[in-house]
Amino acid sequence: MAWLDWAYWQDEYLTYLAKDRGYSPYTVASYQDDLQDYAAFCQERGVDPVSPPQGFLRAYLGNLNERGYARRTIARRLAALRSFFRFHEQRTGRSENQAQQVYSPKLSRTLPTFLSEDQVEALLQAPDTRTPLGLRDAALLEVLYATGARVGELVALNLEDINLAVGCARVLGKGRRERIVLLGGRAVDLLKRYLSAGRPKLMKAGKAGVVEPALFLSRLGRRLTVRQVRRLVAKYTEAAALNLHVSPHTLRHTFATHLLEHGADLRSVQELLGHASLSTTQIYTHVTRRRLYSEYRAAHPRA
Repeated sequence: MAWLDWAYWQDEYLTYLAKDRGYSPYTVASYQDDLQDYAAFCQERGVDPVSPPQGFLRAYLGNLNERGYARRTIARRLAALRSFFRFHEQRTGRSENQAQQVYSPKLSRTLPTFLSEDQVEALLQAPDTRTPLGLRDAALLEVLYATGARVGELVALNLEDINLAVGCARVLGKGRRERIVLLGGRAVDLLKRYLSAGRPKLMKAGKAGVVEPALFLSRLGRRLTVRQVRRLVAKYTEAAALNLHVSPHTLRHTFATHLLEHGADLRSVQELLGHASLSTTQIYTHVTRRRLYSEYRAAHPRA
């Protein structure tokens, strides 16, 4: 009975995140992974996951630590459990949210990694634009850097979301918040080439009669996935001989850092990134300040 109860409440909670909170499918899947790991731990020990005994959640977090999970991952899983049990409380009126009594591990605030302008140029020049896939990849990388969009926002783009005449695109961010991002001249040029000489050929590889609205298509004529985009970024990082771990999110960090380094206003960067809070954007000021200090120490004779 306990496991039927858990399955019911987990489904209810994930539906709530998707429909009421407007979380993206990728965020909901992340919450689902966190809950399923907790449920597996409960099952191994014969514990009811909806009503665990006192101290059990601390034992679960300790187990995550023993398995070598990073503090940030442990903190995220605890946050997911707090949210789940709070939802359960609200729906049932039962007050037993043990997760609220467990402290989250202290996290060091790590500065985001980003690329230099030369490294970005090498990455963006890596695709072979003589092929349809190369055109797609060149346009995709350019759009990531030009807009600072999240990878989930990028793959969700449809043809109707872009306006090449104005040079902008409409993206749906976290919490289903819509915002406008700017494309820039280079991104517009590459998108025009991709849409005229690349995307039509990829469309032909898809199922006959199926109209795929996605902007970026796979070799089979389907919408690209987040995983495929991550692989593409890794592929061109290697081709550009950057010797770094670069993800789509690295280009988002790079976008924000370069804007601030070239004098952009912090609130403008916040709006372009789609951050709900300015404090989230402010971490990039630490990045630019760190570079300023580094350049000072390298250049000043008495530094």
